[in-house]
Amino acid sequence: MRKILSFLVTSALLTTSAVQAATPADTLVVAIPLDGIISFDPAESFETVSTGSLINIYQRLVQADRHDQQKLAAELATSWQPGNSAHSLRIQLNPQATFASGNPVTASDIIFSLTRAIKLNKTPAFILGEFGWTADNIDAQFTRIDDHQLEIRWVAPIGRDLALRLLSSPVASIVDAKLAQQHASNNDYGNGWLRTHSAGSAAYAIRSFAPQQALVLEASPHAQPKPALKRVILKGVSDSGSRRLLLEQGDADVAYELGADQFDALRQRPGVRIEAFPSSLIYYLGFNTQQAGLGNPALWQAARWLVDYDSLSTQLLKGQYQVHQAFLPQGFDGALTTTPFHLDVAKAKAILQQAGIKPGTHFSLTVTNQPPYTDVAQALQASFAQADIHIDIQPVAEADLWGKMRARNFQAIFTYWGADYIDPNTNASTFAYNVPNGPKTLAWRVGWTIPALSQQTRAAAAESDVAQRRERYRTLQTEVQQNSPYVVMLQGKKLVALRDNVQGAAQGIGATMLYYDQVSKTAVTKE
Repeated sequence: MRKILSFLVTSALLTTSAVQAATPADTLVVAIPLDGIISFDPAESFETVSTGSLINIYQRLVQADRHDQQKLAAELATSWQPGNSAHSLRIQLNPQATFASGNPVTASDIIFSLTRAIKLNKTPAFILGEFGWTADNIDAQFTRIDDHQLEIRWVAPIGRDLALRLLSSPVASIVDAKLAQQHASNNDYGNGWLRTHSAGSAAYAIRSFAPQQALVLEASPHAQPKPALKRVILKGVSDSGSRRLLLEQGDADVAYELGADQFDALRQRPGVRIEAFPSSLIYYLGFNTQQAGLGNPALWQAARWLVDYDSLSTQLLKGQYQVHQAFLPQGFDGALTTTPFHLDVAKAKAILQQAGIKPGTHFSLTVTNQPPYTDVAQALQASFAQADIHIDIQPVAEADLWGKMRARNFQAIFTYWGADYIDPNTNASTFAYNVPNGPKTLAWRVGWTIPALSQQTRAAAAESDVAQRRERYRTLQTEVQQNSPYVVMLQGKKLVALRDNVQGAAQGIGATMLYYDQVSKTAVTKE
């Protein structure tokens, strides 16, 4: 496989006889760091590139509408209607839908996919856990009516609209049951194989993957409509300067995760343009309350006054990120847009002194070793030092950061959270929910024990009155904004650098990559 992969990548990056290099006309080459990838299995994937790629590999019953992300659009489902109970839906499937393998998409595949996600109980399983599904009750939640009809039921007190939103999340991607079971081992539902392979019905399928080096996607012969490009290659490039250089030379068509200064410089370069896509990603500082001294609410409160929000947004990050201080991203129903905190070192010092937190207190801050995380970490280090709070920055590969978070093996983190589906519950259920023996949400990762707030979060999810539901989420956000181990700082646009012959570039507001099935390339003019 590595020989095939090497040949594909090398072929795609060969230059033409023109002065300006050019990638093949039928191939999109994307320069991006790949060190965050753990798995491409939808039941397990919960990292930036792997989860962002799922939309190009797998389909779901429903999906956020590409033209209006607040709306739902049919994907594998052609229609849905109330089922036989208040907590059920009857789904009609597209009879023409076909997996990349050539197997038809059937109701059995839907049941298999949702069931395996619950029984495997990997990181994103808590999203489907919102249905009240467990390994013990999941088998009773589906009725296969025929190959293209099924009923889905749930036990949690949530309405059908939220149920559909949950089914639009990446973990609800539909897997080819026959293909996955052919590669199953020790009752893993094909998880071991699907970590580096695919079994989906979207425009592309994984041709090959070499960790940290390259991911090659090939157009599915059964995709409808067929994508314009035959192949997409995600080339692993860990250094942001090298990603920029590849784009400038024409050895890459797209570059992700560049620094603010690099994006600024590229705006002046001929043959290159910068696209800014709306994003639901919010960026926060989180304290592990299980670590000595870091569970003190006075430290959390002081930290809110030790961030120079405006300087981060306008100067360091050059407007790519806006100041945002609530866990719901702007644009979501009920999102708070108030920004009550600003840099006030004197106020922070007073809070620390009153709480008996001694000068010279220090903690380690784990961040991904890519922009903007390292840049922001250094700025936090400087501003916290003004109050004699010392930060030891620990940059790590993205995969290592997620591993540390999930093992609670960190003192503090600066990272992002992206919406898994378009509903306020998507962030409330992780920032403000942590119960004994419950899902390992973000609140669990930081060790924040919040029984009352967790009850409020469940009540908000179950609320059927639109106005009251909105108010419940505003109340939750205010509580977390004022008193929690998270310091929410920023909401970012997603900037992507592209060669100017790349057409049709668009992506969703969550943690997604470009919609590759919409992308095409015009001929490169020789210089």
